[in-house]
Amino acid sequence: MSRALAALGLALAGSVAGCGSAAEFPATPTPPGPTVTVTNCGQPAEFPSPAKRMFVNDGNMISSVLALGAADQVAAISSLEADGPMLRRHYGDVVDRIPVAAQRQPAMEIVLARRPDVMVAGWNYGYRMGTGLTPDTLRAAGIAPYILSESCLQRAGESARGTMDPWMAVREDLTNLGAITGRQQRAAELVADIDRRREALRRAPAPPKPITVFVFDSATDTVFTSGRFGGPEAIITAAGARGATSDVADTWTRVSWERVAASQPDVLVFVDYPSQSFAEKVALLRGRPGVAQLPAMAHNRLLNLPYSMWTSGPLNIDAAEHLRLAFEEWGLAPPSGIRPPFNDRLN
Repeated sequence: MSRALAALGLALAGSVAGCGSAAEFPATPTPPGPTVTVTNCGQPAEFPSPAKRMFVNDGNMISSVLALGAADQVAAISSLEADGPMLRRHYGDVVDRIPVAAQRQPAMEIVLARRPDVMVAGWNYGYRMGTGLTPDTLRAAGIAPYILSESCLQRAGESARGTMDPWMAVREDLTNLGAITGRQQRAAELVADIDRRREALRRAPAPPKPITVFVFDSATDTVFTSGRFGGPEAIITAAGARGATSDVADTWTRVSWERVAASQPDVLVFVDYPSQSFAEKVALLRGRPGVAQLPAMAHNRLLNLPYSMWTSGPLNIDAAEHLRLAFEEWGLAPPSGIRPPFNDRLN
């Protein structure tokens, strides 16, 4: 899975098959018709409106399009992987009717073959510097590229990502994609629902003691986790806790095993996707000196949720409700009555 987490967390094959320069692809003229301009990564960006043939990469962005009710405006998706059952639970079997162009990160040729008018992806969520699939190569081919707001680059040409509060990133993407798909009213409803549920979490009885949560995506000789600009920061703070790596000015990043041990997390949360199983991750933790005895491990306070709930998107609020409920079940927070609409827990 060449998505943000697998690409960085496990250092899987980083090159995109069949890459080439923009000049190798014939330019497709922008289709005539109305357009809309939105602010994307701090810059004005023009899109056909409504988009009619979107190519959407990765489960979190697929969830945004499904939540907007815009499945019939999608020409193809990629990198759905194991999140199909969870998305089906939330949005119905419409996800099964969208053509899957690639199981993992698509090459430029695969995108072009679907003749999209818009591509929805992000830096290290489909777009990657040094490959043939970037916003620039798409523009050169006449395709309007939308960039996931969580993944906006802090500085051009560098890898650090994250330029805004992660809840603001979710709000911006839903609002922008609502404008691009012509579903502004639905986007406003989704944002209002997230705000309402965040407020309910804010009003929930506070935990008697501070709760520290460590995000465990995957690991080898280092651990892949999330900093203060990543979706998990939004989830953890909304649930009433603090992220163990909230001081790291990035979205998804690597830290040392020593950093895991030093954080003494009360809770460990896991990003579930095929490249490294939950059982494999727990085995790594249990076999690591100084880590197996952490409070989270000693008390088995482990929460495993699907990839698309942790990466930036509308399901972040569901993840926050799952996390708050887990706190209550483990005796770390008083009862609140808050319940997520579906049971998405995988362990």
